Amino acid sequence: MSKKQLNLFLLSMVFCASTYAQKTIEIATKNNVLILETDQDQSVLSTYLGKKLNNDEEYPGIQKLDKYKPGSDDLFNKREAYIASGSVNLLEPALSVTHADGNKSTILAFSEVKAEQLDQNRKLTCVILKDPKYNFRVTLKYLAYYNENVIEQWAEITHNEKSSVVLNKYASANLTLSGKKFFLKSHYSGATREMRSEEEQLLHGIKTIDSKLGTRTNLLHSSSFMLSIDQPATEDLGEVIAGSLEWTGNFKLEYETFDEYYLRVTAGINNFSSNYTLKAGENFVTPRFVYTYSANGKGEASRNLQNWARNYQLADGKGERATILNNWETTYFDFNDEKLNELTKDTKKLGVDVFLLDDGWFGNKYPRNGSTSGLGDWQYNRQKLKNGISTLGKEATASGVKFGIWIEPEMVNPKSELYEKHPDWVIRQPERKEYYMRNQLVLDLSNPKVQDFVYQTVEDLFKEVPELAFIKWDCNSLIYNAHSPTLKNQDHFYLEYIRGLNNVLERIRKKYPKTPMMLCAGGGSRVDYAALKYFTEFWPSDNTNPYDRIFIQWEYSYYFPSIAVDNHITDMGKQPIKFKTDVAMMGKLGYDVRVNELSKNDLLFSQNAVQTYNGFKDIVWHGQQYRLQDPYENKIASIAYVDEAQNQAVIFNYYVATLFTNGVILPIKLKGLDPAKKYKIEEINLYPNTKSPIDKEKVYSGDFLMKVGFNPEVNSNRTSVVLKVQVQ
Repeated sequence: MSKKQLNLFLLSMVFCASTYAQKTIEIATKNNVLILETDQDQSVLSTYLGKKLNNDEEYPGIQKLDKYKPGSDDLFNKREAYIASGSVNLLEPALSVTHADGNKSTILAFSEVKAEQLDQNRKLTCVILKDPKYNFRVTLKYLAYYNENVIEQWAEITHNEKSSVVLNKYASANLTLSGKKFFLKSHYSGATREMRSEEEQLLHGIKTIDSKLGTRTNLLHSSSFMLSIDQPATEDLGEVIAGSLEWTGNFKLEYETFDEYYLRVTAGINNFSSNYTLKAGENFVTPRFVYTYSANGKGEASRNLQNWARNYQLADGKGERATILNNWETTYFDFNDEKLNELTKDTKKLGVDVFLLDDGWFGNKYPRNGSTSGLGDWQYNRQKLKNGISTLGKEATASGVKFGIWIEPEMVNPKSELYEKHPDWVIRQPERKEYYMRNQLVLDLSNPKVQDFVYQTVEDLFKEVPELAFIKWDCNSLIYNAHSPTLKNQDHFYLEYIRGLNNVLERIRKKYPKTPMMLCAGGGSRVDYAALKYFTEFWPSDNTNPYDRIFIQWEYSYYFPSIAVDNHITDMGKQPIKFKTDVAMMGKLGYDVRVNELSKNDLLFSQNAVQTYNGFKDIVWHGQQYRLQDPYENKIASIAYVDEAQNQAVIFNYYVATLFTNGVILPIKLKGLDPAKKYKIEEINLYPNTKSPIDKEKVYSGDFLMKVGFNPEVNSNRTSVVLKVQVQ
């Protein structure tokens, strides 16, 4: 063999070895798949996210269809699965690193892949990437939930360089989507106007949604979103990716279009003021980013996330929930033993499970008679509660109901004994003016002593009231003048605060795994799946006007299951109590009313409503949800819940037209039923002495109800109608 022939042979062997080394990685669920592939540079590319192919052997062909070619001028547009900065990538990265020698360039090359079948439904795939120059490693983790069609993705970063490196950015995930157009459904909020929705086409540049608030991080923007590909998806049509970041602190979501037909989604912790110094051998774990793909519209994407949450993420997601009577809007801070004992009796009279004592029960040197004092002094107020909260718990139990209590343990009033004793426990900048929200400051949960204090606050409550059956955990302030007196590196502050919070919640849940806890933050300002790992439910908004709540609850339903959503009937709004109750039944029912001031018929209706709710709540909590008619686009809003066997359904219908109209109202097409089964429809939750126009003896096929529909006869005189669908 000549020298020339030998060189050609060796070159061909190198080429074949390179080709052979290229790898296809499948992260698959029941219906969908995410495909990762290595290229000739051993970069890991994200080449496909969508419906599974019938033939797995065809996945390697996807990369060959890509317009990217080795050596082309479009090198920086490679669709890497996790993009680092400082080399050929000139778009927004997922990872930026300053190495121990000061170099800011990182290249992540494929090293190996490991897969582990955790159980019949869950498979964990770990893709290990290494920098060829530095002893620096990123492990991309993909946890696929087969039946739910959901993937959780996160990154673990470690190194063994000579000294510490600095992580300047450290996102949880990159997703690269291909399509002709992209439409983002996101949510903006404010106090009492949570989860307002907007949908927009993503054009050139970067769309960023983020939070720098420290706490209550969903106050202005939500960390959940939906993306439609090619055209805005409807409930049942179109390609959709629904995603949510599992992180209770500052977050950043970035959407960058590039190269005409691609969109890069980057999700993770907000790196604002948060460079992280990573020591050699230390493992940095990003929060998880959960997402699902649907080829059948937004409704299917929602059900995927809801099923995943109930089965795996939400505290006691497959369990039960307690109905509540809360005293807040009845008494505010003005109560005593006598008033509370009457409310305990009202709880029993109404038929709900728990009496919840809200804000104002604590503080002695600085009594909690308003929002300006006492916060942090978690000893019962001896003037209001002469017999203590232990007696309240015992009296509630004796009355046949349970007892719950409100706390806000992350906060402190400057007018408090805690502030006087431990000013070093407070988040504030030294030698700068304190700035208050709701007359309070935030305690420094990056401090282990503060963590112990917060945990002990909860522990002492259980010592006082061993039968404590519910905790409402509030969080009403943002972090201003961010600074920890105990942290050496202030760049770590925002992360360490959340780590401290999670540490406390882990300890509480280890000791009290079954106690229901409501996640409250001045309304729906702290709603994320990291927090809901510890909480059984959340408070969507301080706006309890039922008309507004239809829209608020509708938007939350895109990402969160009904069992997690607390809905209370209050005095807010001029609607009749039936309308208020019907709206509140679309989740976890509660009351914040003066039971003793209800009219005879309103009380009778409410008592019957609790019993009616108890008869179908399991369908609402654990059934499949179908949004039937959008309140933004129709006179009638309609939403249904169907049990797993498709034998029963509950349908909520509301008249939402703001202008008088007597036009035709078309039948509403149902969803989720069995077309072959026969059903009867009955109106339930009727107000006393009213008669329904619905013929409950008439039989319909599921096929008819889903193709033709049913008219619930909702109008300006019948503003809310609840229907029970029952198989025959």
